[in-house]
Amino acid sequence: MLEFELFEELKPNNELLEILKNYTYSIKKGTVKHLLHTNLQVIEPTEYLITYPATLTILEYQVNEISNKPFYIKEHNQKYNLKEIIQFLKKFKV
Repeated sequence: MLEFELFEELKPNNELLEILKNYTYSIKKGTVKHLLHTNLQVIEPTEYLITYPATLTILEYQVNEISNKPFYIKEHNQKYNLKEIIQFLKKFKV
């Protein structure tokens, strides 16, 4: 059986939380887990589930050196950076 050790708990993005104050949302914190007896890590993204005024699921992945777009919107199947996410969410102002 695979055994995981919690390596790090990812915190929600403060700038994004400021924008989401006016929305109905929930957050599932992300984690980085280490698979024991290997050098593999499993990253579970931080999930922001917005339910009002629109239904969106935004996933925030831990940024690495290659990607400068850590956010992913499931409904659009696209990656975004923080500035693009903020502009996108301002369109749905309550």
